[in-house]
Amino acid sequence: MAARPLPRRAAAYARSLERVPDRLPLFPLGLVLLPGLLLPLHVFEERYRLLMTELLELPEEQRRFGVVAIRSGREVGAGGVTALHEVGCVARVRRVDSHEDGRFDILTTGAERFRLTGLEPSGPYLTGRVQWLPDDMGPAEEAPLLDRAVRAAFLDYLAALEEAGGREASSPDLPDSSLVLGYVIAASVVVDLEDRQALLAAEDGTARLRAELSLLRREVTLLRALGATPAPELTRGPVSPN
Repeated sequence: MAARPLPRRAAAYARSLERVPDRLPLFPLGLVLLPGLLLPLHVFEERYRLLMTELLELPEEQRRFGVVAIRSGREVGAGGVTALHEVGCVARVRRVDSHEDGRFDILTTGAERFRLTGLEPSGPYLTGRVQWLPDDMGPAEEAPLLDRAVRAAFLDYLAALEEAGGREASSPDLPDSSLVLGYVIAASVVVDLEDRQALLAAEDGTARLRAELSLLRREVTLLRALGATPAPELTRGPVSPN
């Protein structure tokens, strides 16, 4: 069977991706997406319906967009976003359920990190020019010590949550990989957006573990001093190391 040609707009978009691989459609959200984190989204705004329609006309490996946390503004409505954080994460579309009224329910997975170098607000949704960020552990000699310390600090953090909340705190399975461990901890600890954003933007895996060790110790001290649990749930969503 001959391949079905792409609609004109989607074909033009696909060609633009080939010409400018460091260009991404953006989906600003009031959260931080991390590599490996599963992110379900309900797509209802017209501009993002259009984005999904265009992505579905592309080969599966090109169905991606950039999630960037909103620094100020709101998710919904034209002109709602007034400032974005600089570092974001690619969301790769894994599953799409479309509705008759044009809405979509999608499941995405966090993938590569990027730094925004510019915006192209020429269409119905934002498009960003991006610089891809490396994902490595950094200084090898420090990583094993930090890995062990962070695992111990996380267990202490869970114990402090249980003491403060009077119920068992659920824990994700911790991976063997120190790099993936950093992302799992970043997704699991109950902190505000700014703290989680700083973990996403860490220079390398070692820097992320170092920041998490400090953050976990801070949170344990606060939990035991205040005797109250943070408002959000411990785990925002399932984490996949893929």
